[in-house]
Amino acid sequence: MKLNLIGGAWTEGPRSYRNINPSDTRDVVGDYTVAGREQALDAVAAAHAAFPAWSLSTPQQRFDALDAAGSEILARKAELGDLLAREEGKTLPEAVGEVVRAGNIFKFFAGEALRTGGEVVPSVRPGVGVEVTREPLGVIGIITPWNFPIAIPAWKIAPALAYGNCVVFKPAELVPGSAWALADILSRAGFPPGVFNLVMGRGSDVGAVLLEDERIAGISFTGSVATGKRVAAAAVSRGAKVQLEMGGKNPFVVLDDADLGVAVGAAINSGFFSTGQRCTASSRIIVTEGIHDRFVAAMVERMAALKIGDARAAGTDIGPVVDDSQLAQDLEYIAIGQAEGARLVAGGVALGTNADGAPGHYLTPALFTETTASMRINREEIFGPVASVLRAKNYDEALAFANDTAFGLSAGIATTSLKYATHFKRHAQAGMVMVNLPTAGVDYHVPFGGRKGSSYGPREQGRYAAEFYTTVKTAYTLA
Repeated sequence: MKLNLIGGAWTEGPRSYRNINPSDTRDVVGDYTVAGREQALDAVAAAHAAFPAWSLSTPQQRFDALDAAGSEILARKAELGDLLAREEGKTLPEAVGEVVRAGNIFKFFAGEALRTGGEVVPSVRPGVGVEVTREPLGVIGIITPWNFPIAIPAWKIAPALAYGNCVVFKPAELVPGSAWALADILSRAGFPPGVFNLVMGRGSDVGAVLLEDERIAGISFTGSVATGKRVAAAAVSRGAKVQLEMGGKNPFVVLDDADLGVAVGAAINSGFFSTGQRCTASSRIIVTEGIHDRFVAAMVERMAALKIGDARAAGTDIGPVVDDSQLAQDLEYIAIGQAEGARLVAGGVALGTNADGAPGHYLTPALFTETTASMRINREEIFGPVASVLRAKNYDEALAFANDTAFGLSAGIATTSLKYATHFKRHAQAGMVMVNLPTAGVDYHVPFGGRKGSSYGPREQGRYAAEFYTTVKTAYTLA
């Protein structure tokens, strides 16, 4: 059984959790210990005790440990990718790509540990010097979701450690394997005991401690909107810094002048790859009238060729939904769409087994047409391979539809017009905008985050991560 890492020691919890392969529910990935409240408190205490020394560690020490972690992740990309695909259900190429991204993130922030600088500026007063520097925040509580079980932890943990913070990491209980593998790598990378702690457990136990404990200086959370609001309220009530990445209902606009092949390829990728289980997935495809019918026909033809099957099997395009409860939610929304009057033109069928007869949470990607902006399937995040097409009269109406949402994470447009592409980049109410590209798929060295109900607090990734993981100090000296 895989254990929690607390204060540098592998520690057993009061109960265990069985990790099941969604591609074949007969396959047990492994057994993982589950922490209770007391272990979470122990982890916070260990991080708190380690912080004074680690916060004053040299940039070289932090670089060496982060670089070592990144190197091992990259060296083991095939093994770790197989584990990720097995426990979460994204296809093996996608899983290996996620592992590579995680390794690159650690490498990037190893470099950032050496580049942490400041400013020396003249004072408005004669004979006074002014220095502006960044210092680590303290102990960071990190809470991550199940859909990117190594990349999202990496882009939170790596900057936290690079800037001299200590970490208590609570992964999603559904996917402990990738989290444990990452913790195992970090345990051998050169970080002193207590600097990084893994506590696998329920939100009601471990998550509650991270929200309540005064020793937690900041909380970085990715998950649902409802939980994010509770995290923010708890953090703000005691003055802790908070960073939230939550839901999305991302639009992908297709204009009459779009390259049809480019538009369909981007829409298929955005809506259905990773089984649609991405906060950046585009589940609202907004298509102008001149290309609408050709686009829908091309989408249906392309969807029919997609291979749904075991995430680790060669040639699989779409793996299983992560578990039975998520599959039930997807099917419920498909029924809601039909009840609202939307036309289901492709997919939406639970298969039960893959081509080899293995039981799994398989769902053929679903596409709705003849939808309206007020339908629940166009308002609420489904988080599955379900997309709907909205017909727009022209670009202006398409832009209005795109912005008519409580979310604002990612937005895309397919067009060959520089005029419309430029206008959309400026006027789309989203933190990230893609032109002739899928809405999902971002670089690791630039900011990630959204607007409105999608994000709260400083951006993640790239050099902008310093805004959350450090605090600014201004020092004055009389010469």
